[in-house]
Amino acid sequence: MRALLVVNPAATTTSARTRDVLTHALASDLKLDVATTEYRGHARDLARRAVDGGTHELVVALGGDGTVNEVVNGLLHNGPAPEDLPRLAVVPGGSTNVFARALGLPNDPVEATGALLDALRDDTERIVGLGLAGGTPGTPDEAVPARWFTFCAGFGFDASVIGRVEQQRERGKRSTHALYIRQMLRQFLGEPHRHHGTIGLERPGQDSLEELALAIVCNTSPWTYLGNRPVYAAPRASFDTALDVLGLTKLSTPAVTRYATQLLMSTPERGPHGKHAVSLHDETDFTLHSQAPLPFQMDGDHLGLRTSVTFTGVRRALRVIV
Repeated sequence: MRALLVVNPAATTTSARTRDVLTHALASDLKLDVATTEYRGHARDLARRAVDGGTHELVVALGGDGTVNEVVNGLLHNGPAPEDLPRLAVVPGGSTNVFARALGLPNDPVEATGALLDALRDDTERIVGLGLAGGTPGTPDEAVPARWFTFCAGFGFDASVIGRVEQQRERGKRSTHALYIRQMLRQFLGEPHRHHGTIGLERPGQDSLEELALAIVCNTSPWTYLGNRPVYAAPRASFDTALDVLGLTKLSTPAVTRYATQLLMSTPERGPHGKHAVSLHDETDFTLHSQAPLPFQMDGDHLGLRTSVTFTGVRRALRVIV
């Protein structure tokens, strides 16, 4: 099998020596071409060329969730066609690796490479659903191109936190869970929409939801990890269904304390709940909009300010080696 290995040299948890060892291990079982990313969006471009050229049966992403997201968007630039497109494989190299861990892969890149080689020898794979988000027709954001996400998107508070983290990383800070927690606290203290949310959610044929202070869209569960602890914002979310949504209508100190505790104590059976929590399951089409422009993120990548985003849950979008 001919494969393309897309390597992010800035991956948080792998050294150059480790990446060389992993590359040699994969090359022992595959006809391997290796490409190293050099700029933001390069992984997407590399995967797209693999599709357009018909040169590879498999694309392996070695990096964090951002690298995986770019590869997925390159593979699906013409839309989903699971039986015709190259398969995707992931070797986790980031700080959190939500997508790889949600698939059941080990978080250690060496162990994950061993699991990947076993899966290739056994020819085991699954077809996963993905989320698609783009500009809403008739709004100032209608020209924003649609983009795929693998595990989550966020509008408002959590996207603001990710924006803060990215600013700190540009200043040389390492991406750690402590950094995320510090920036979350700072964002909470300065959050202008804590008591009166500006986010609305509209679904075809359904009553709209208004005055959400944050909205988290999940394509799978867990939503994220704190170290080795999974955090379930939408426990029923799955790669086999469409999209789930967690919305909060209030971010007062008591409400945040309650829901943060519920997130930390969440399980596959129970996530945040209460009078200020809104949970939607298996939603195929919906739009989030805001009176004021709010930060938007997908798979942990801050994408700037938006006033409206339209989401589609696409079942059976991509084949993945597991």
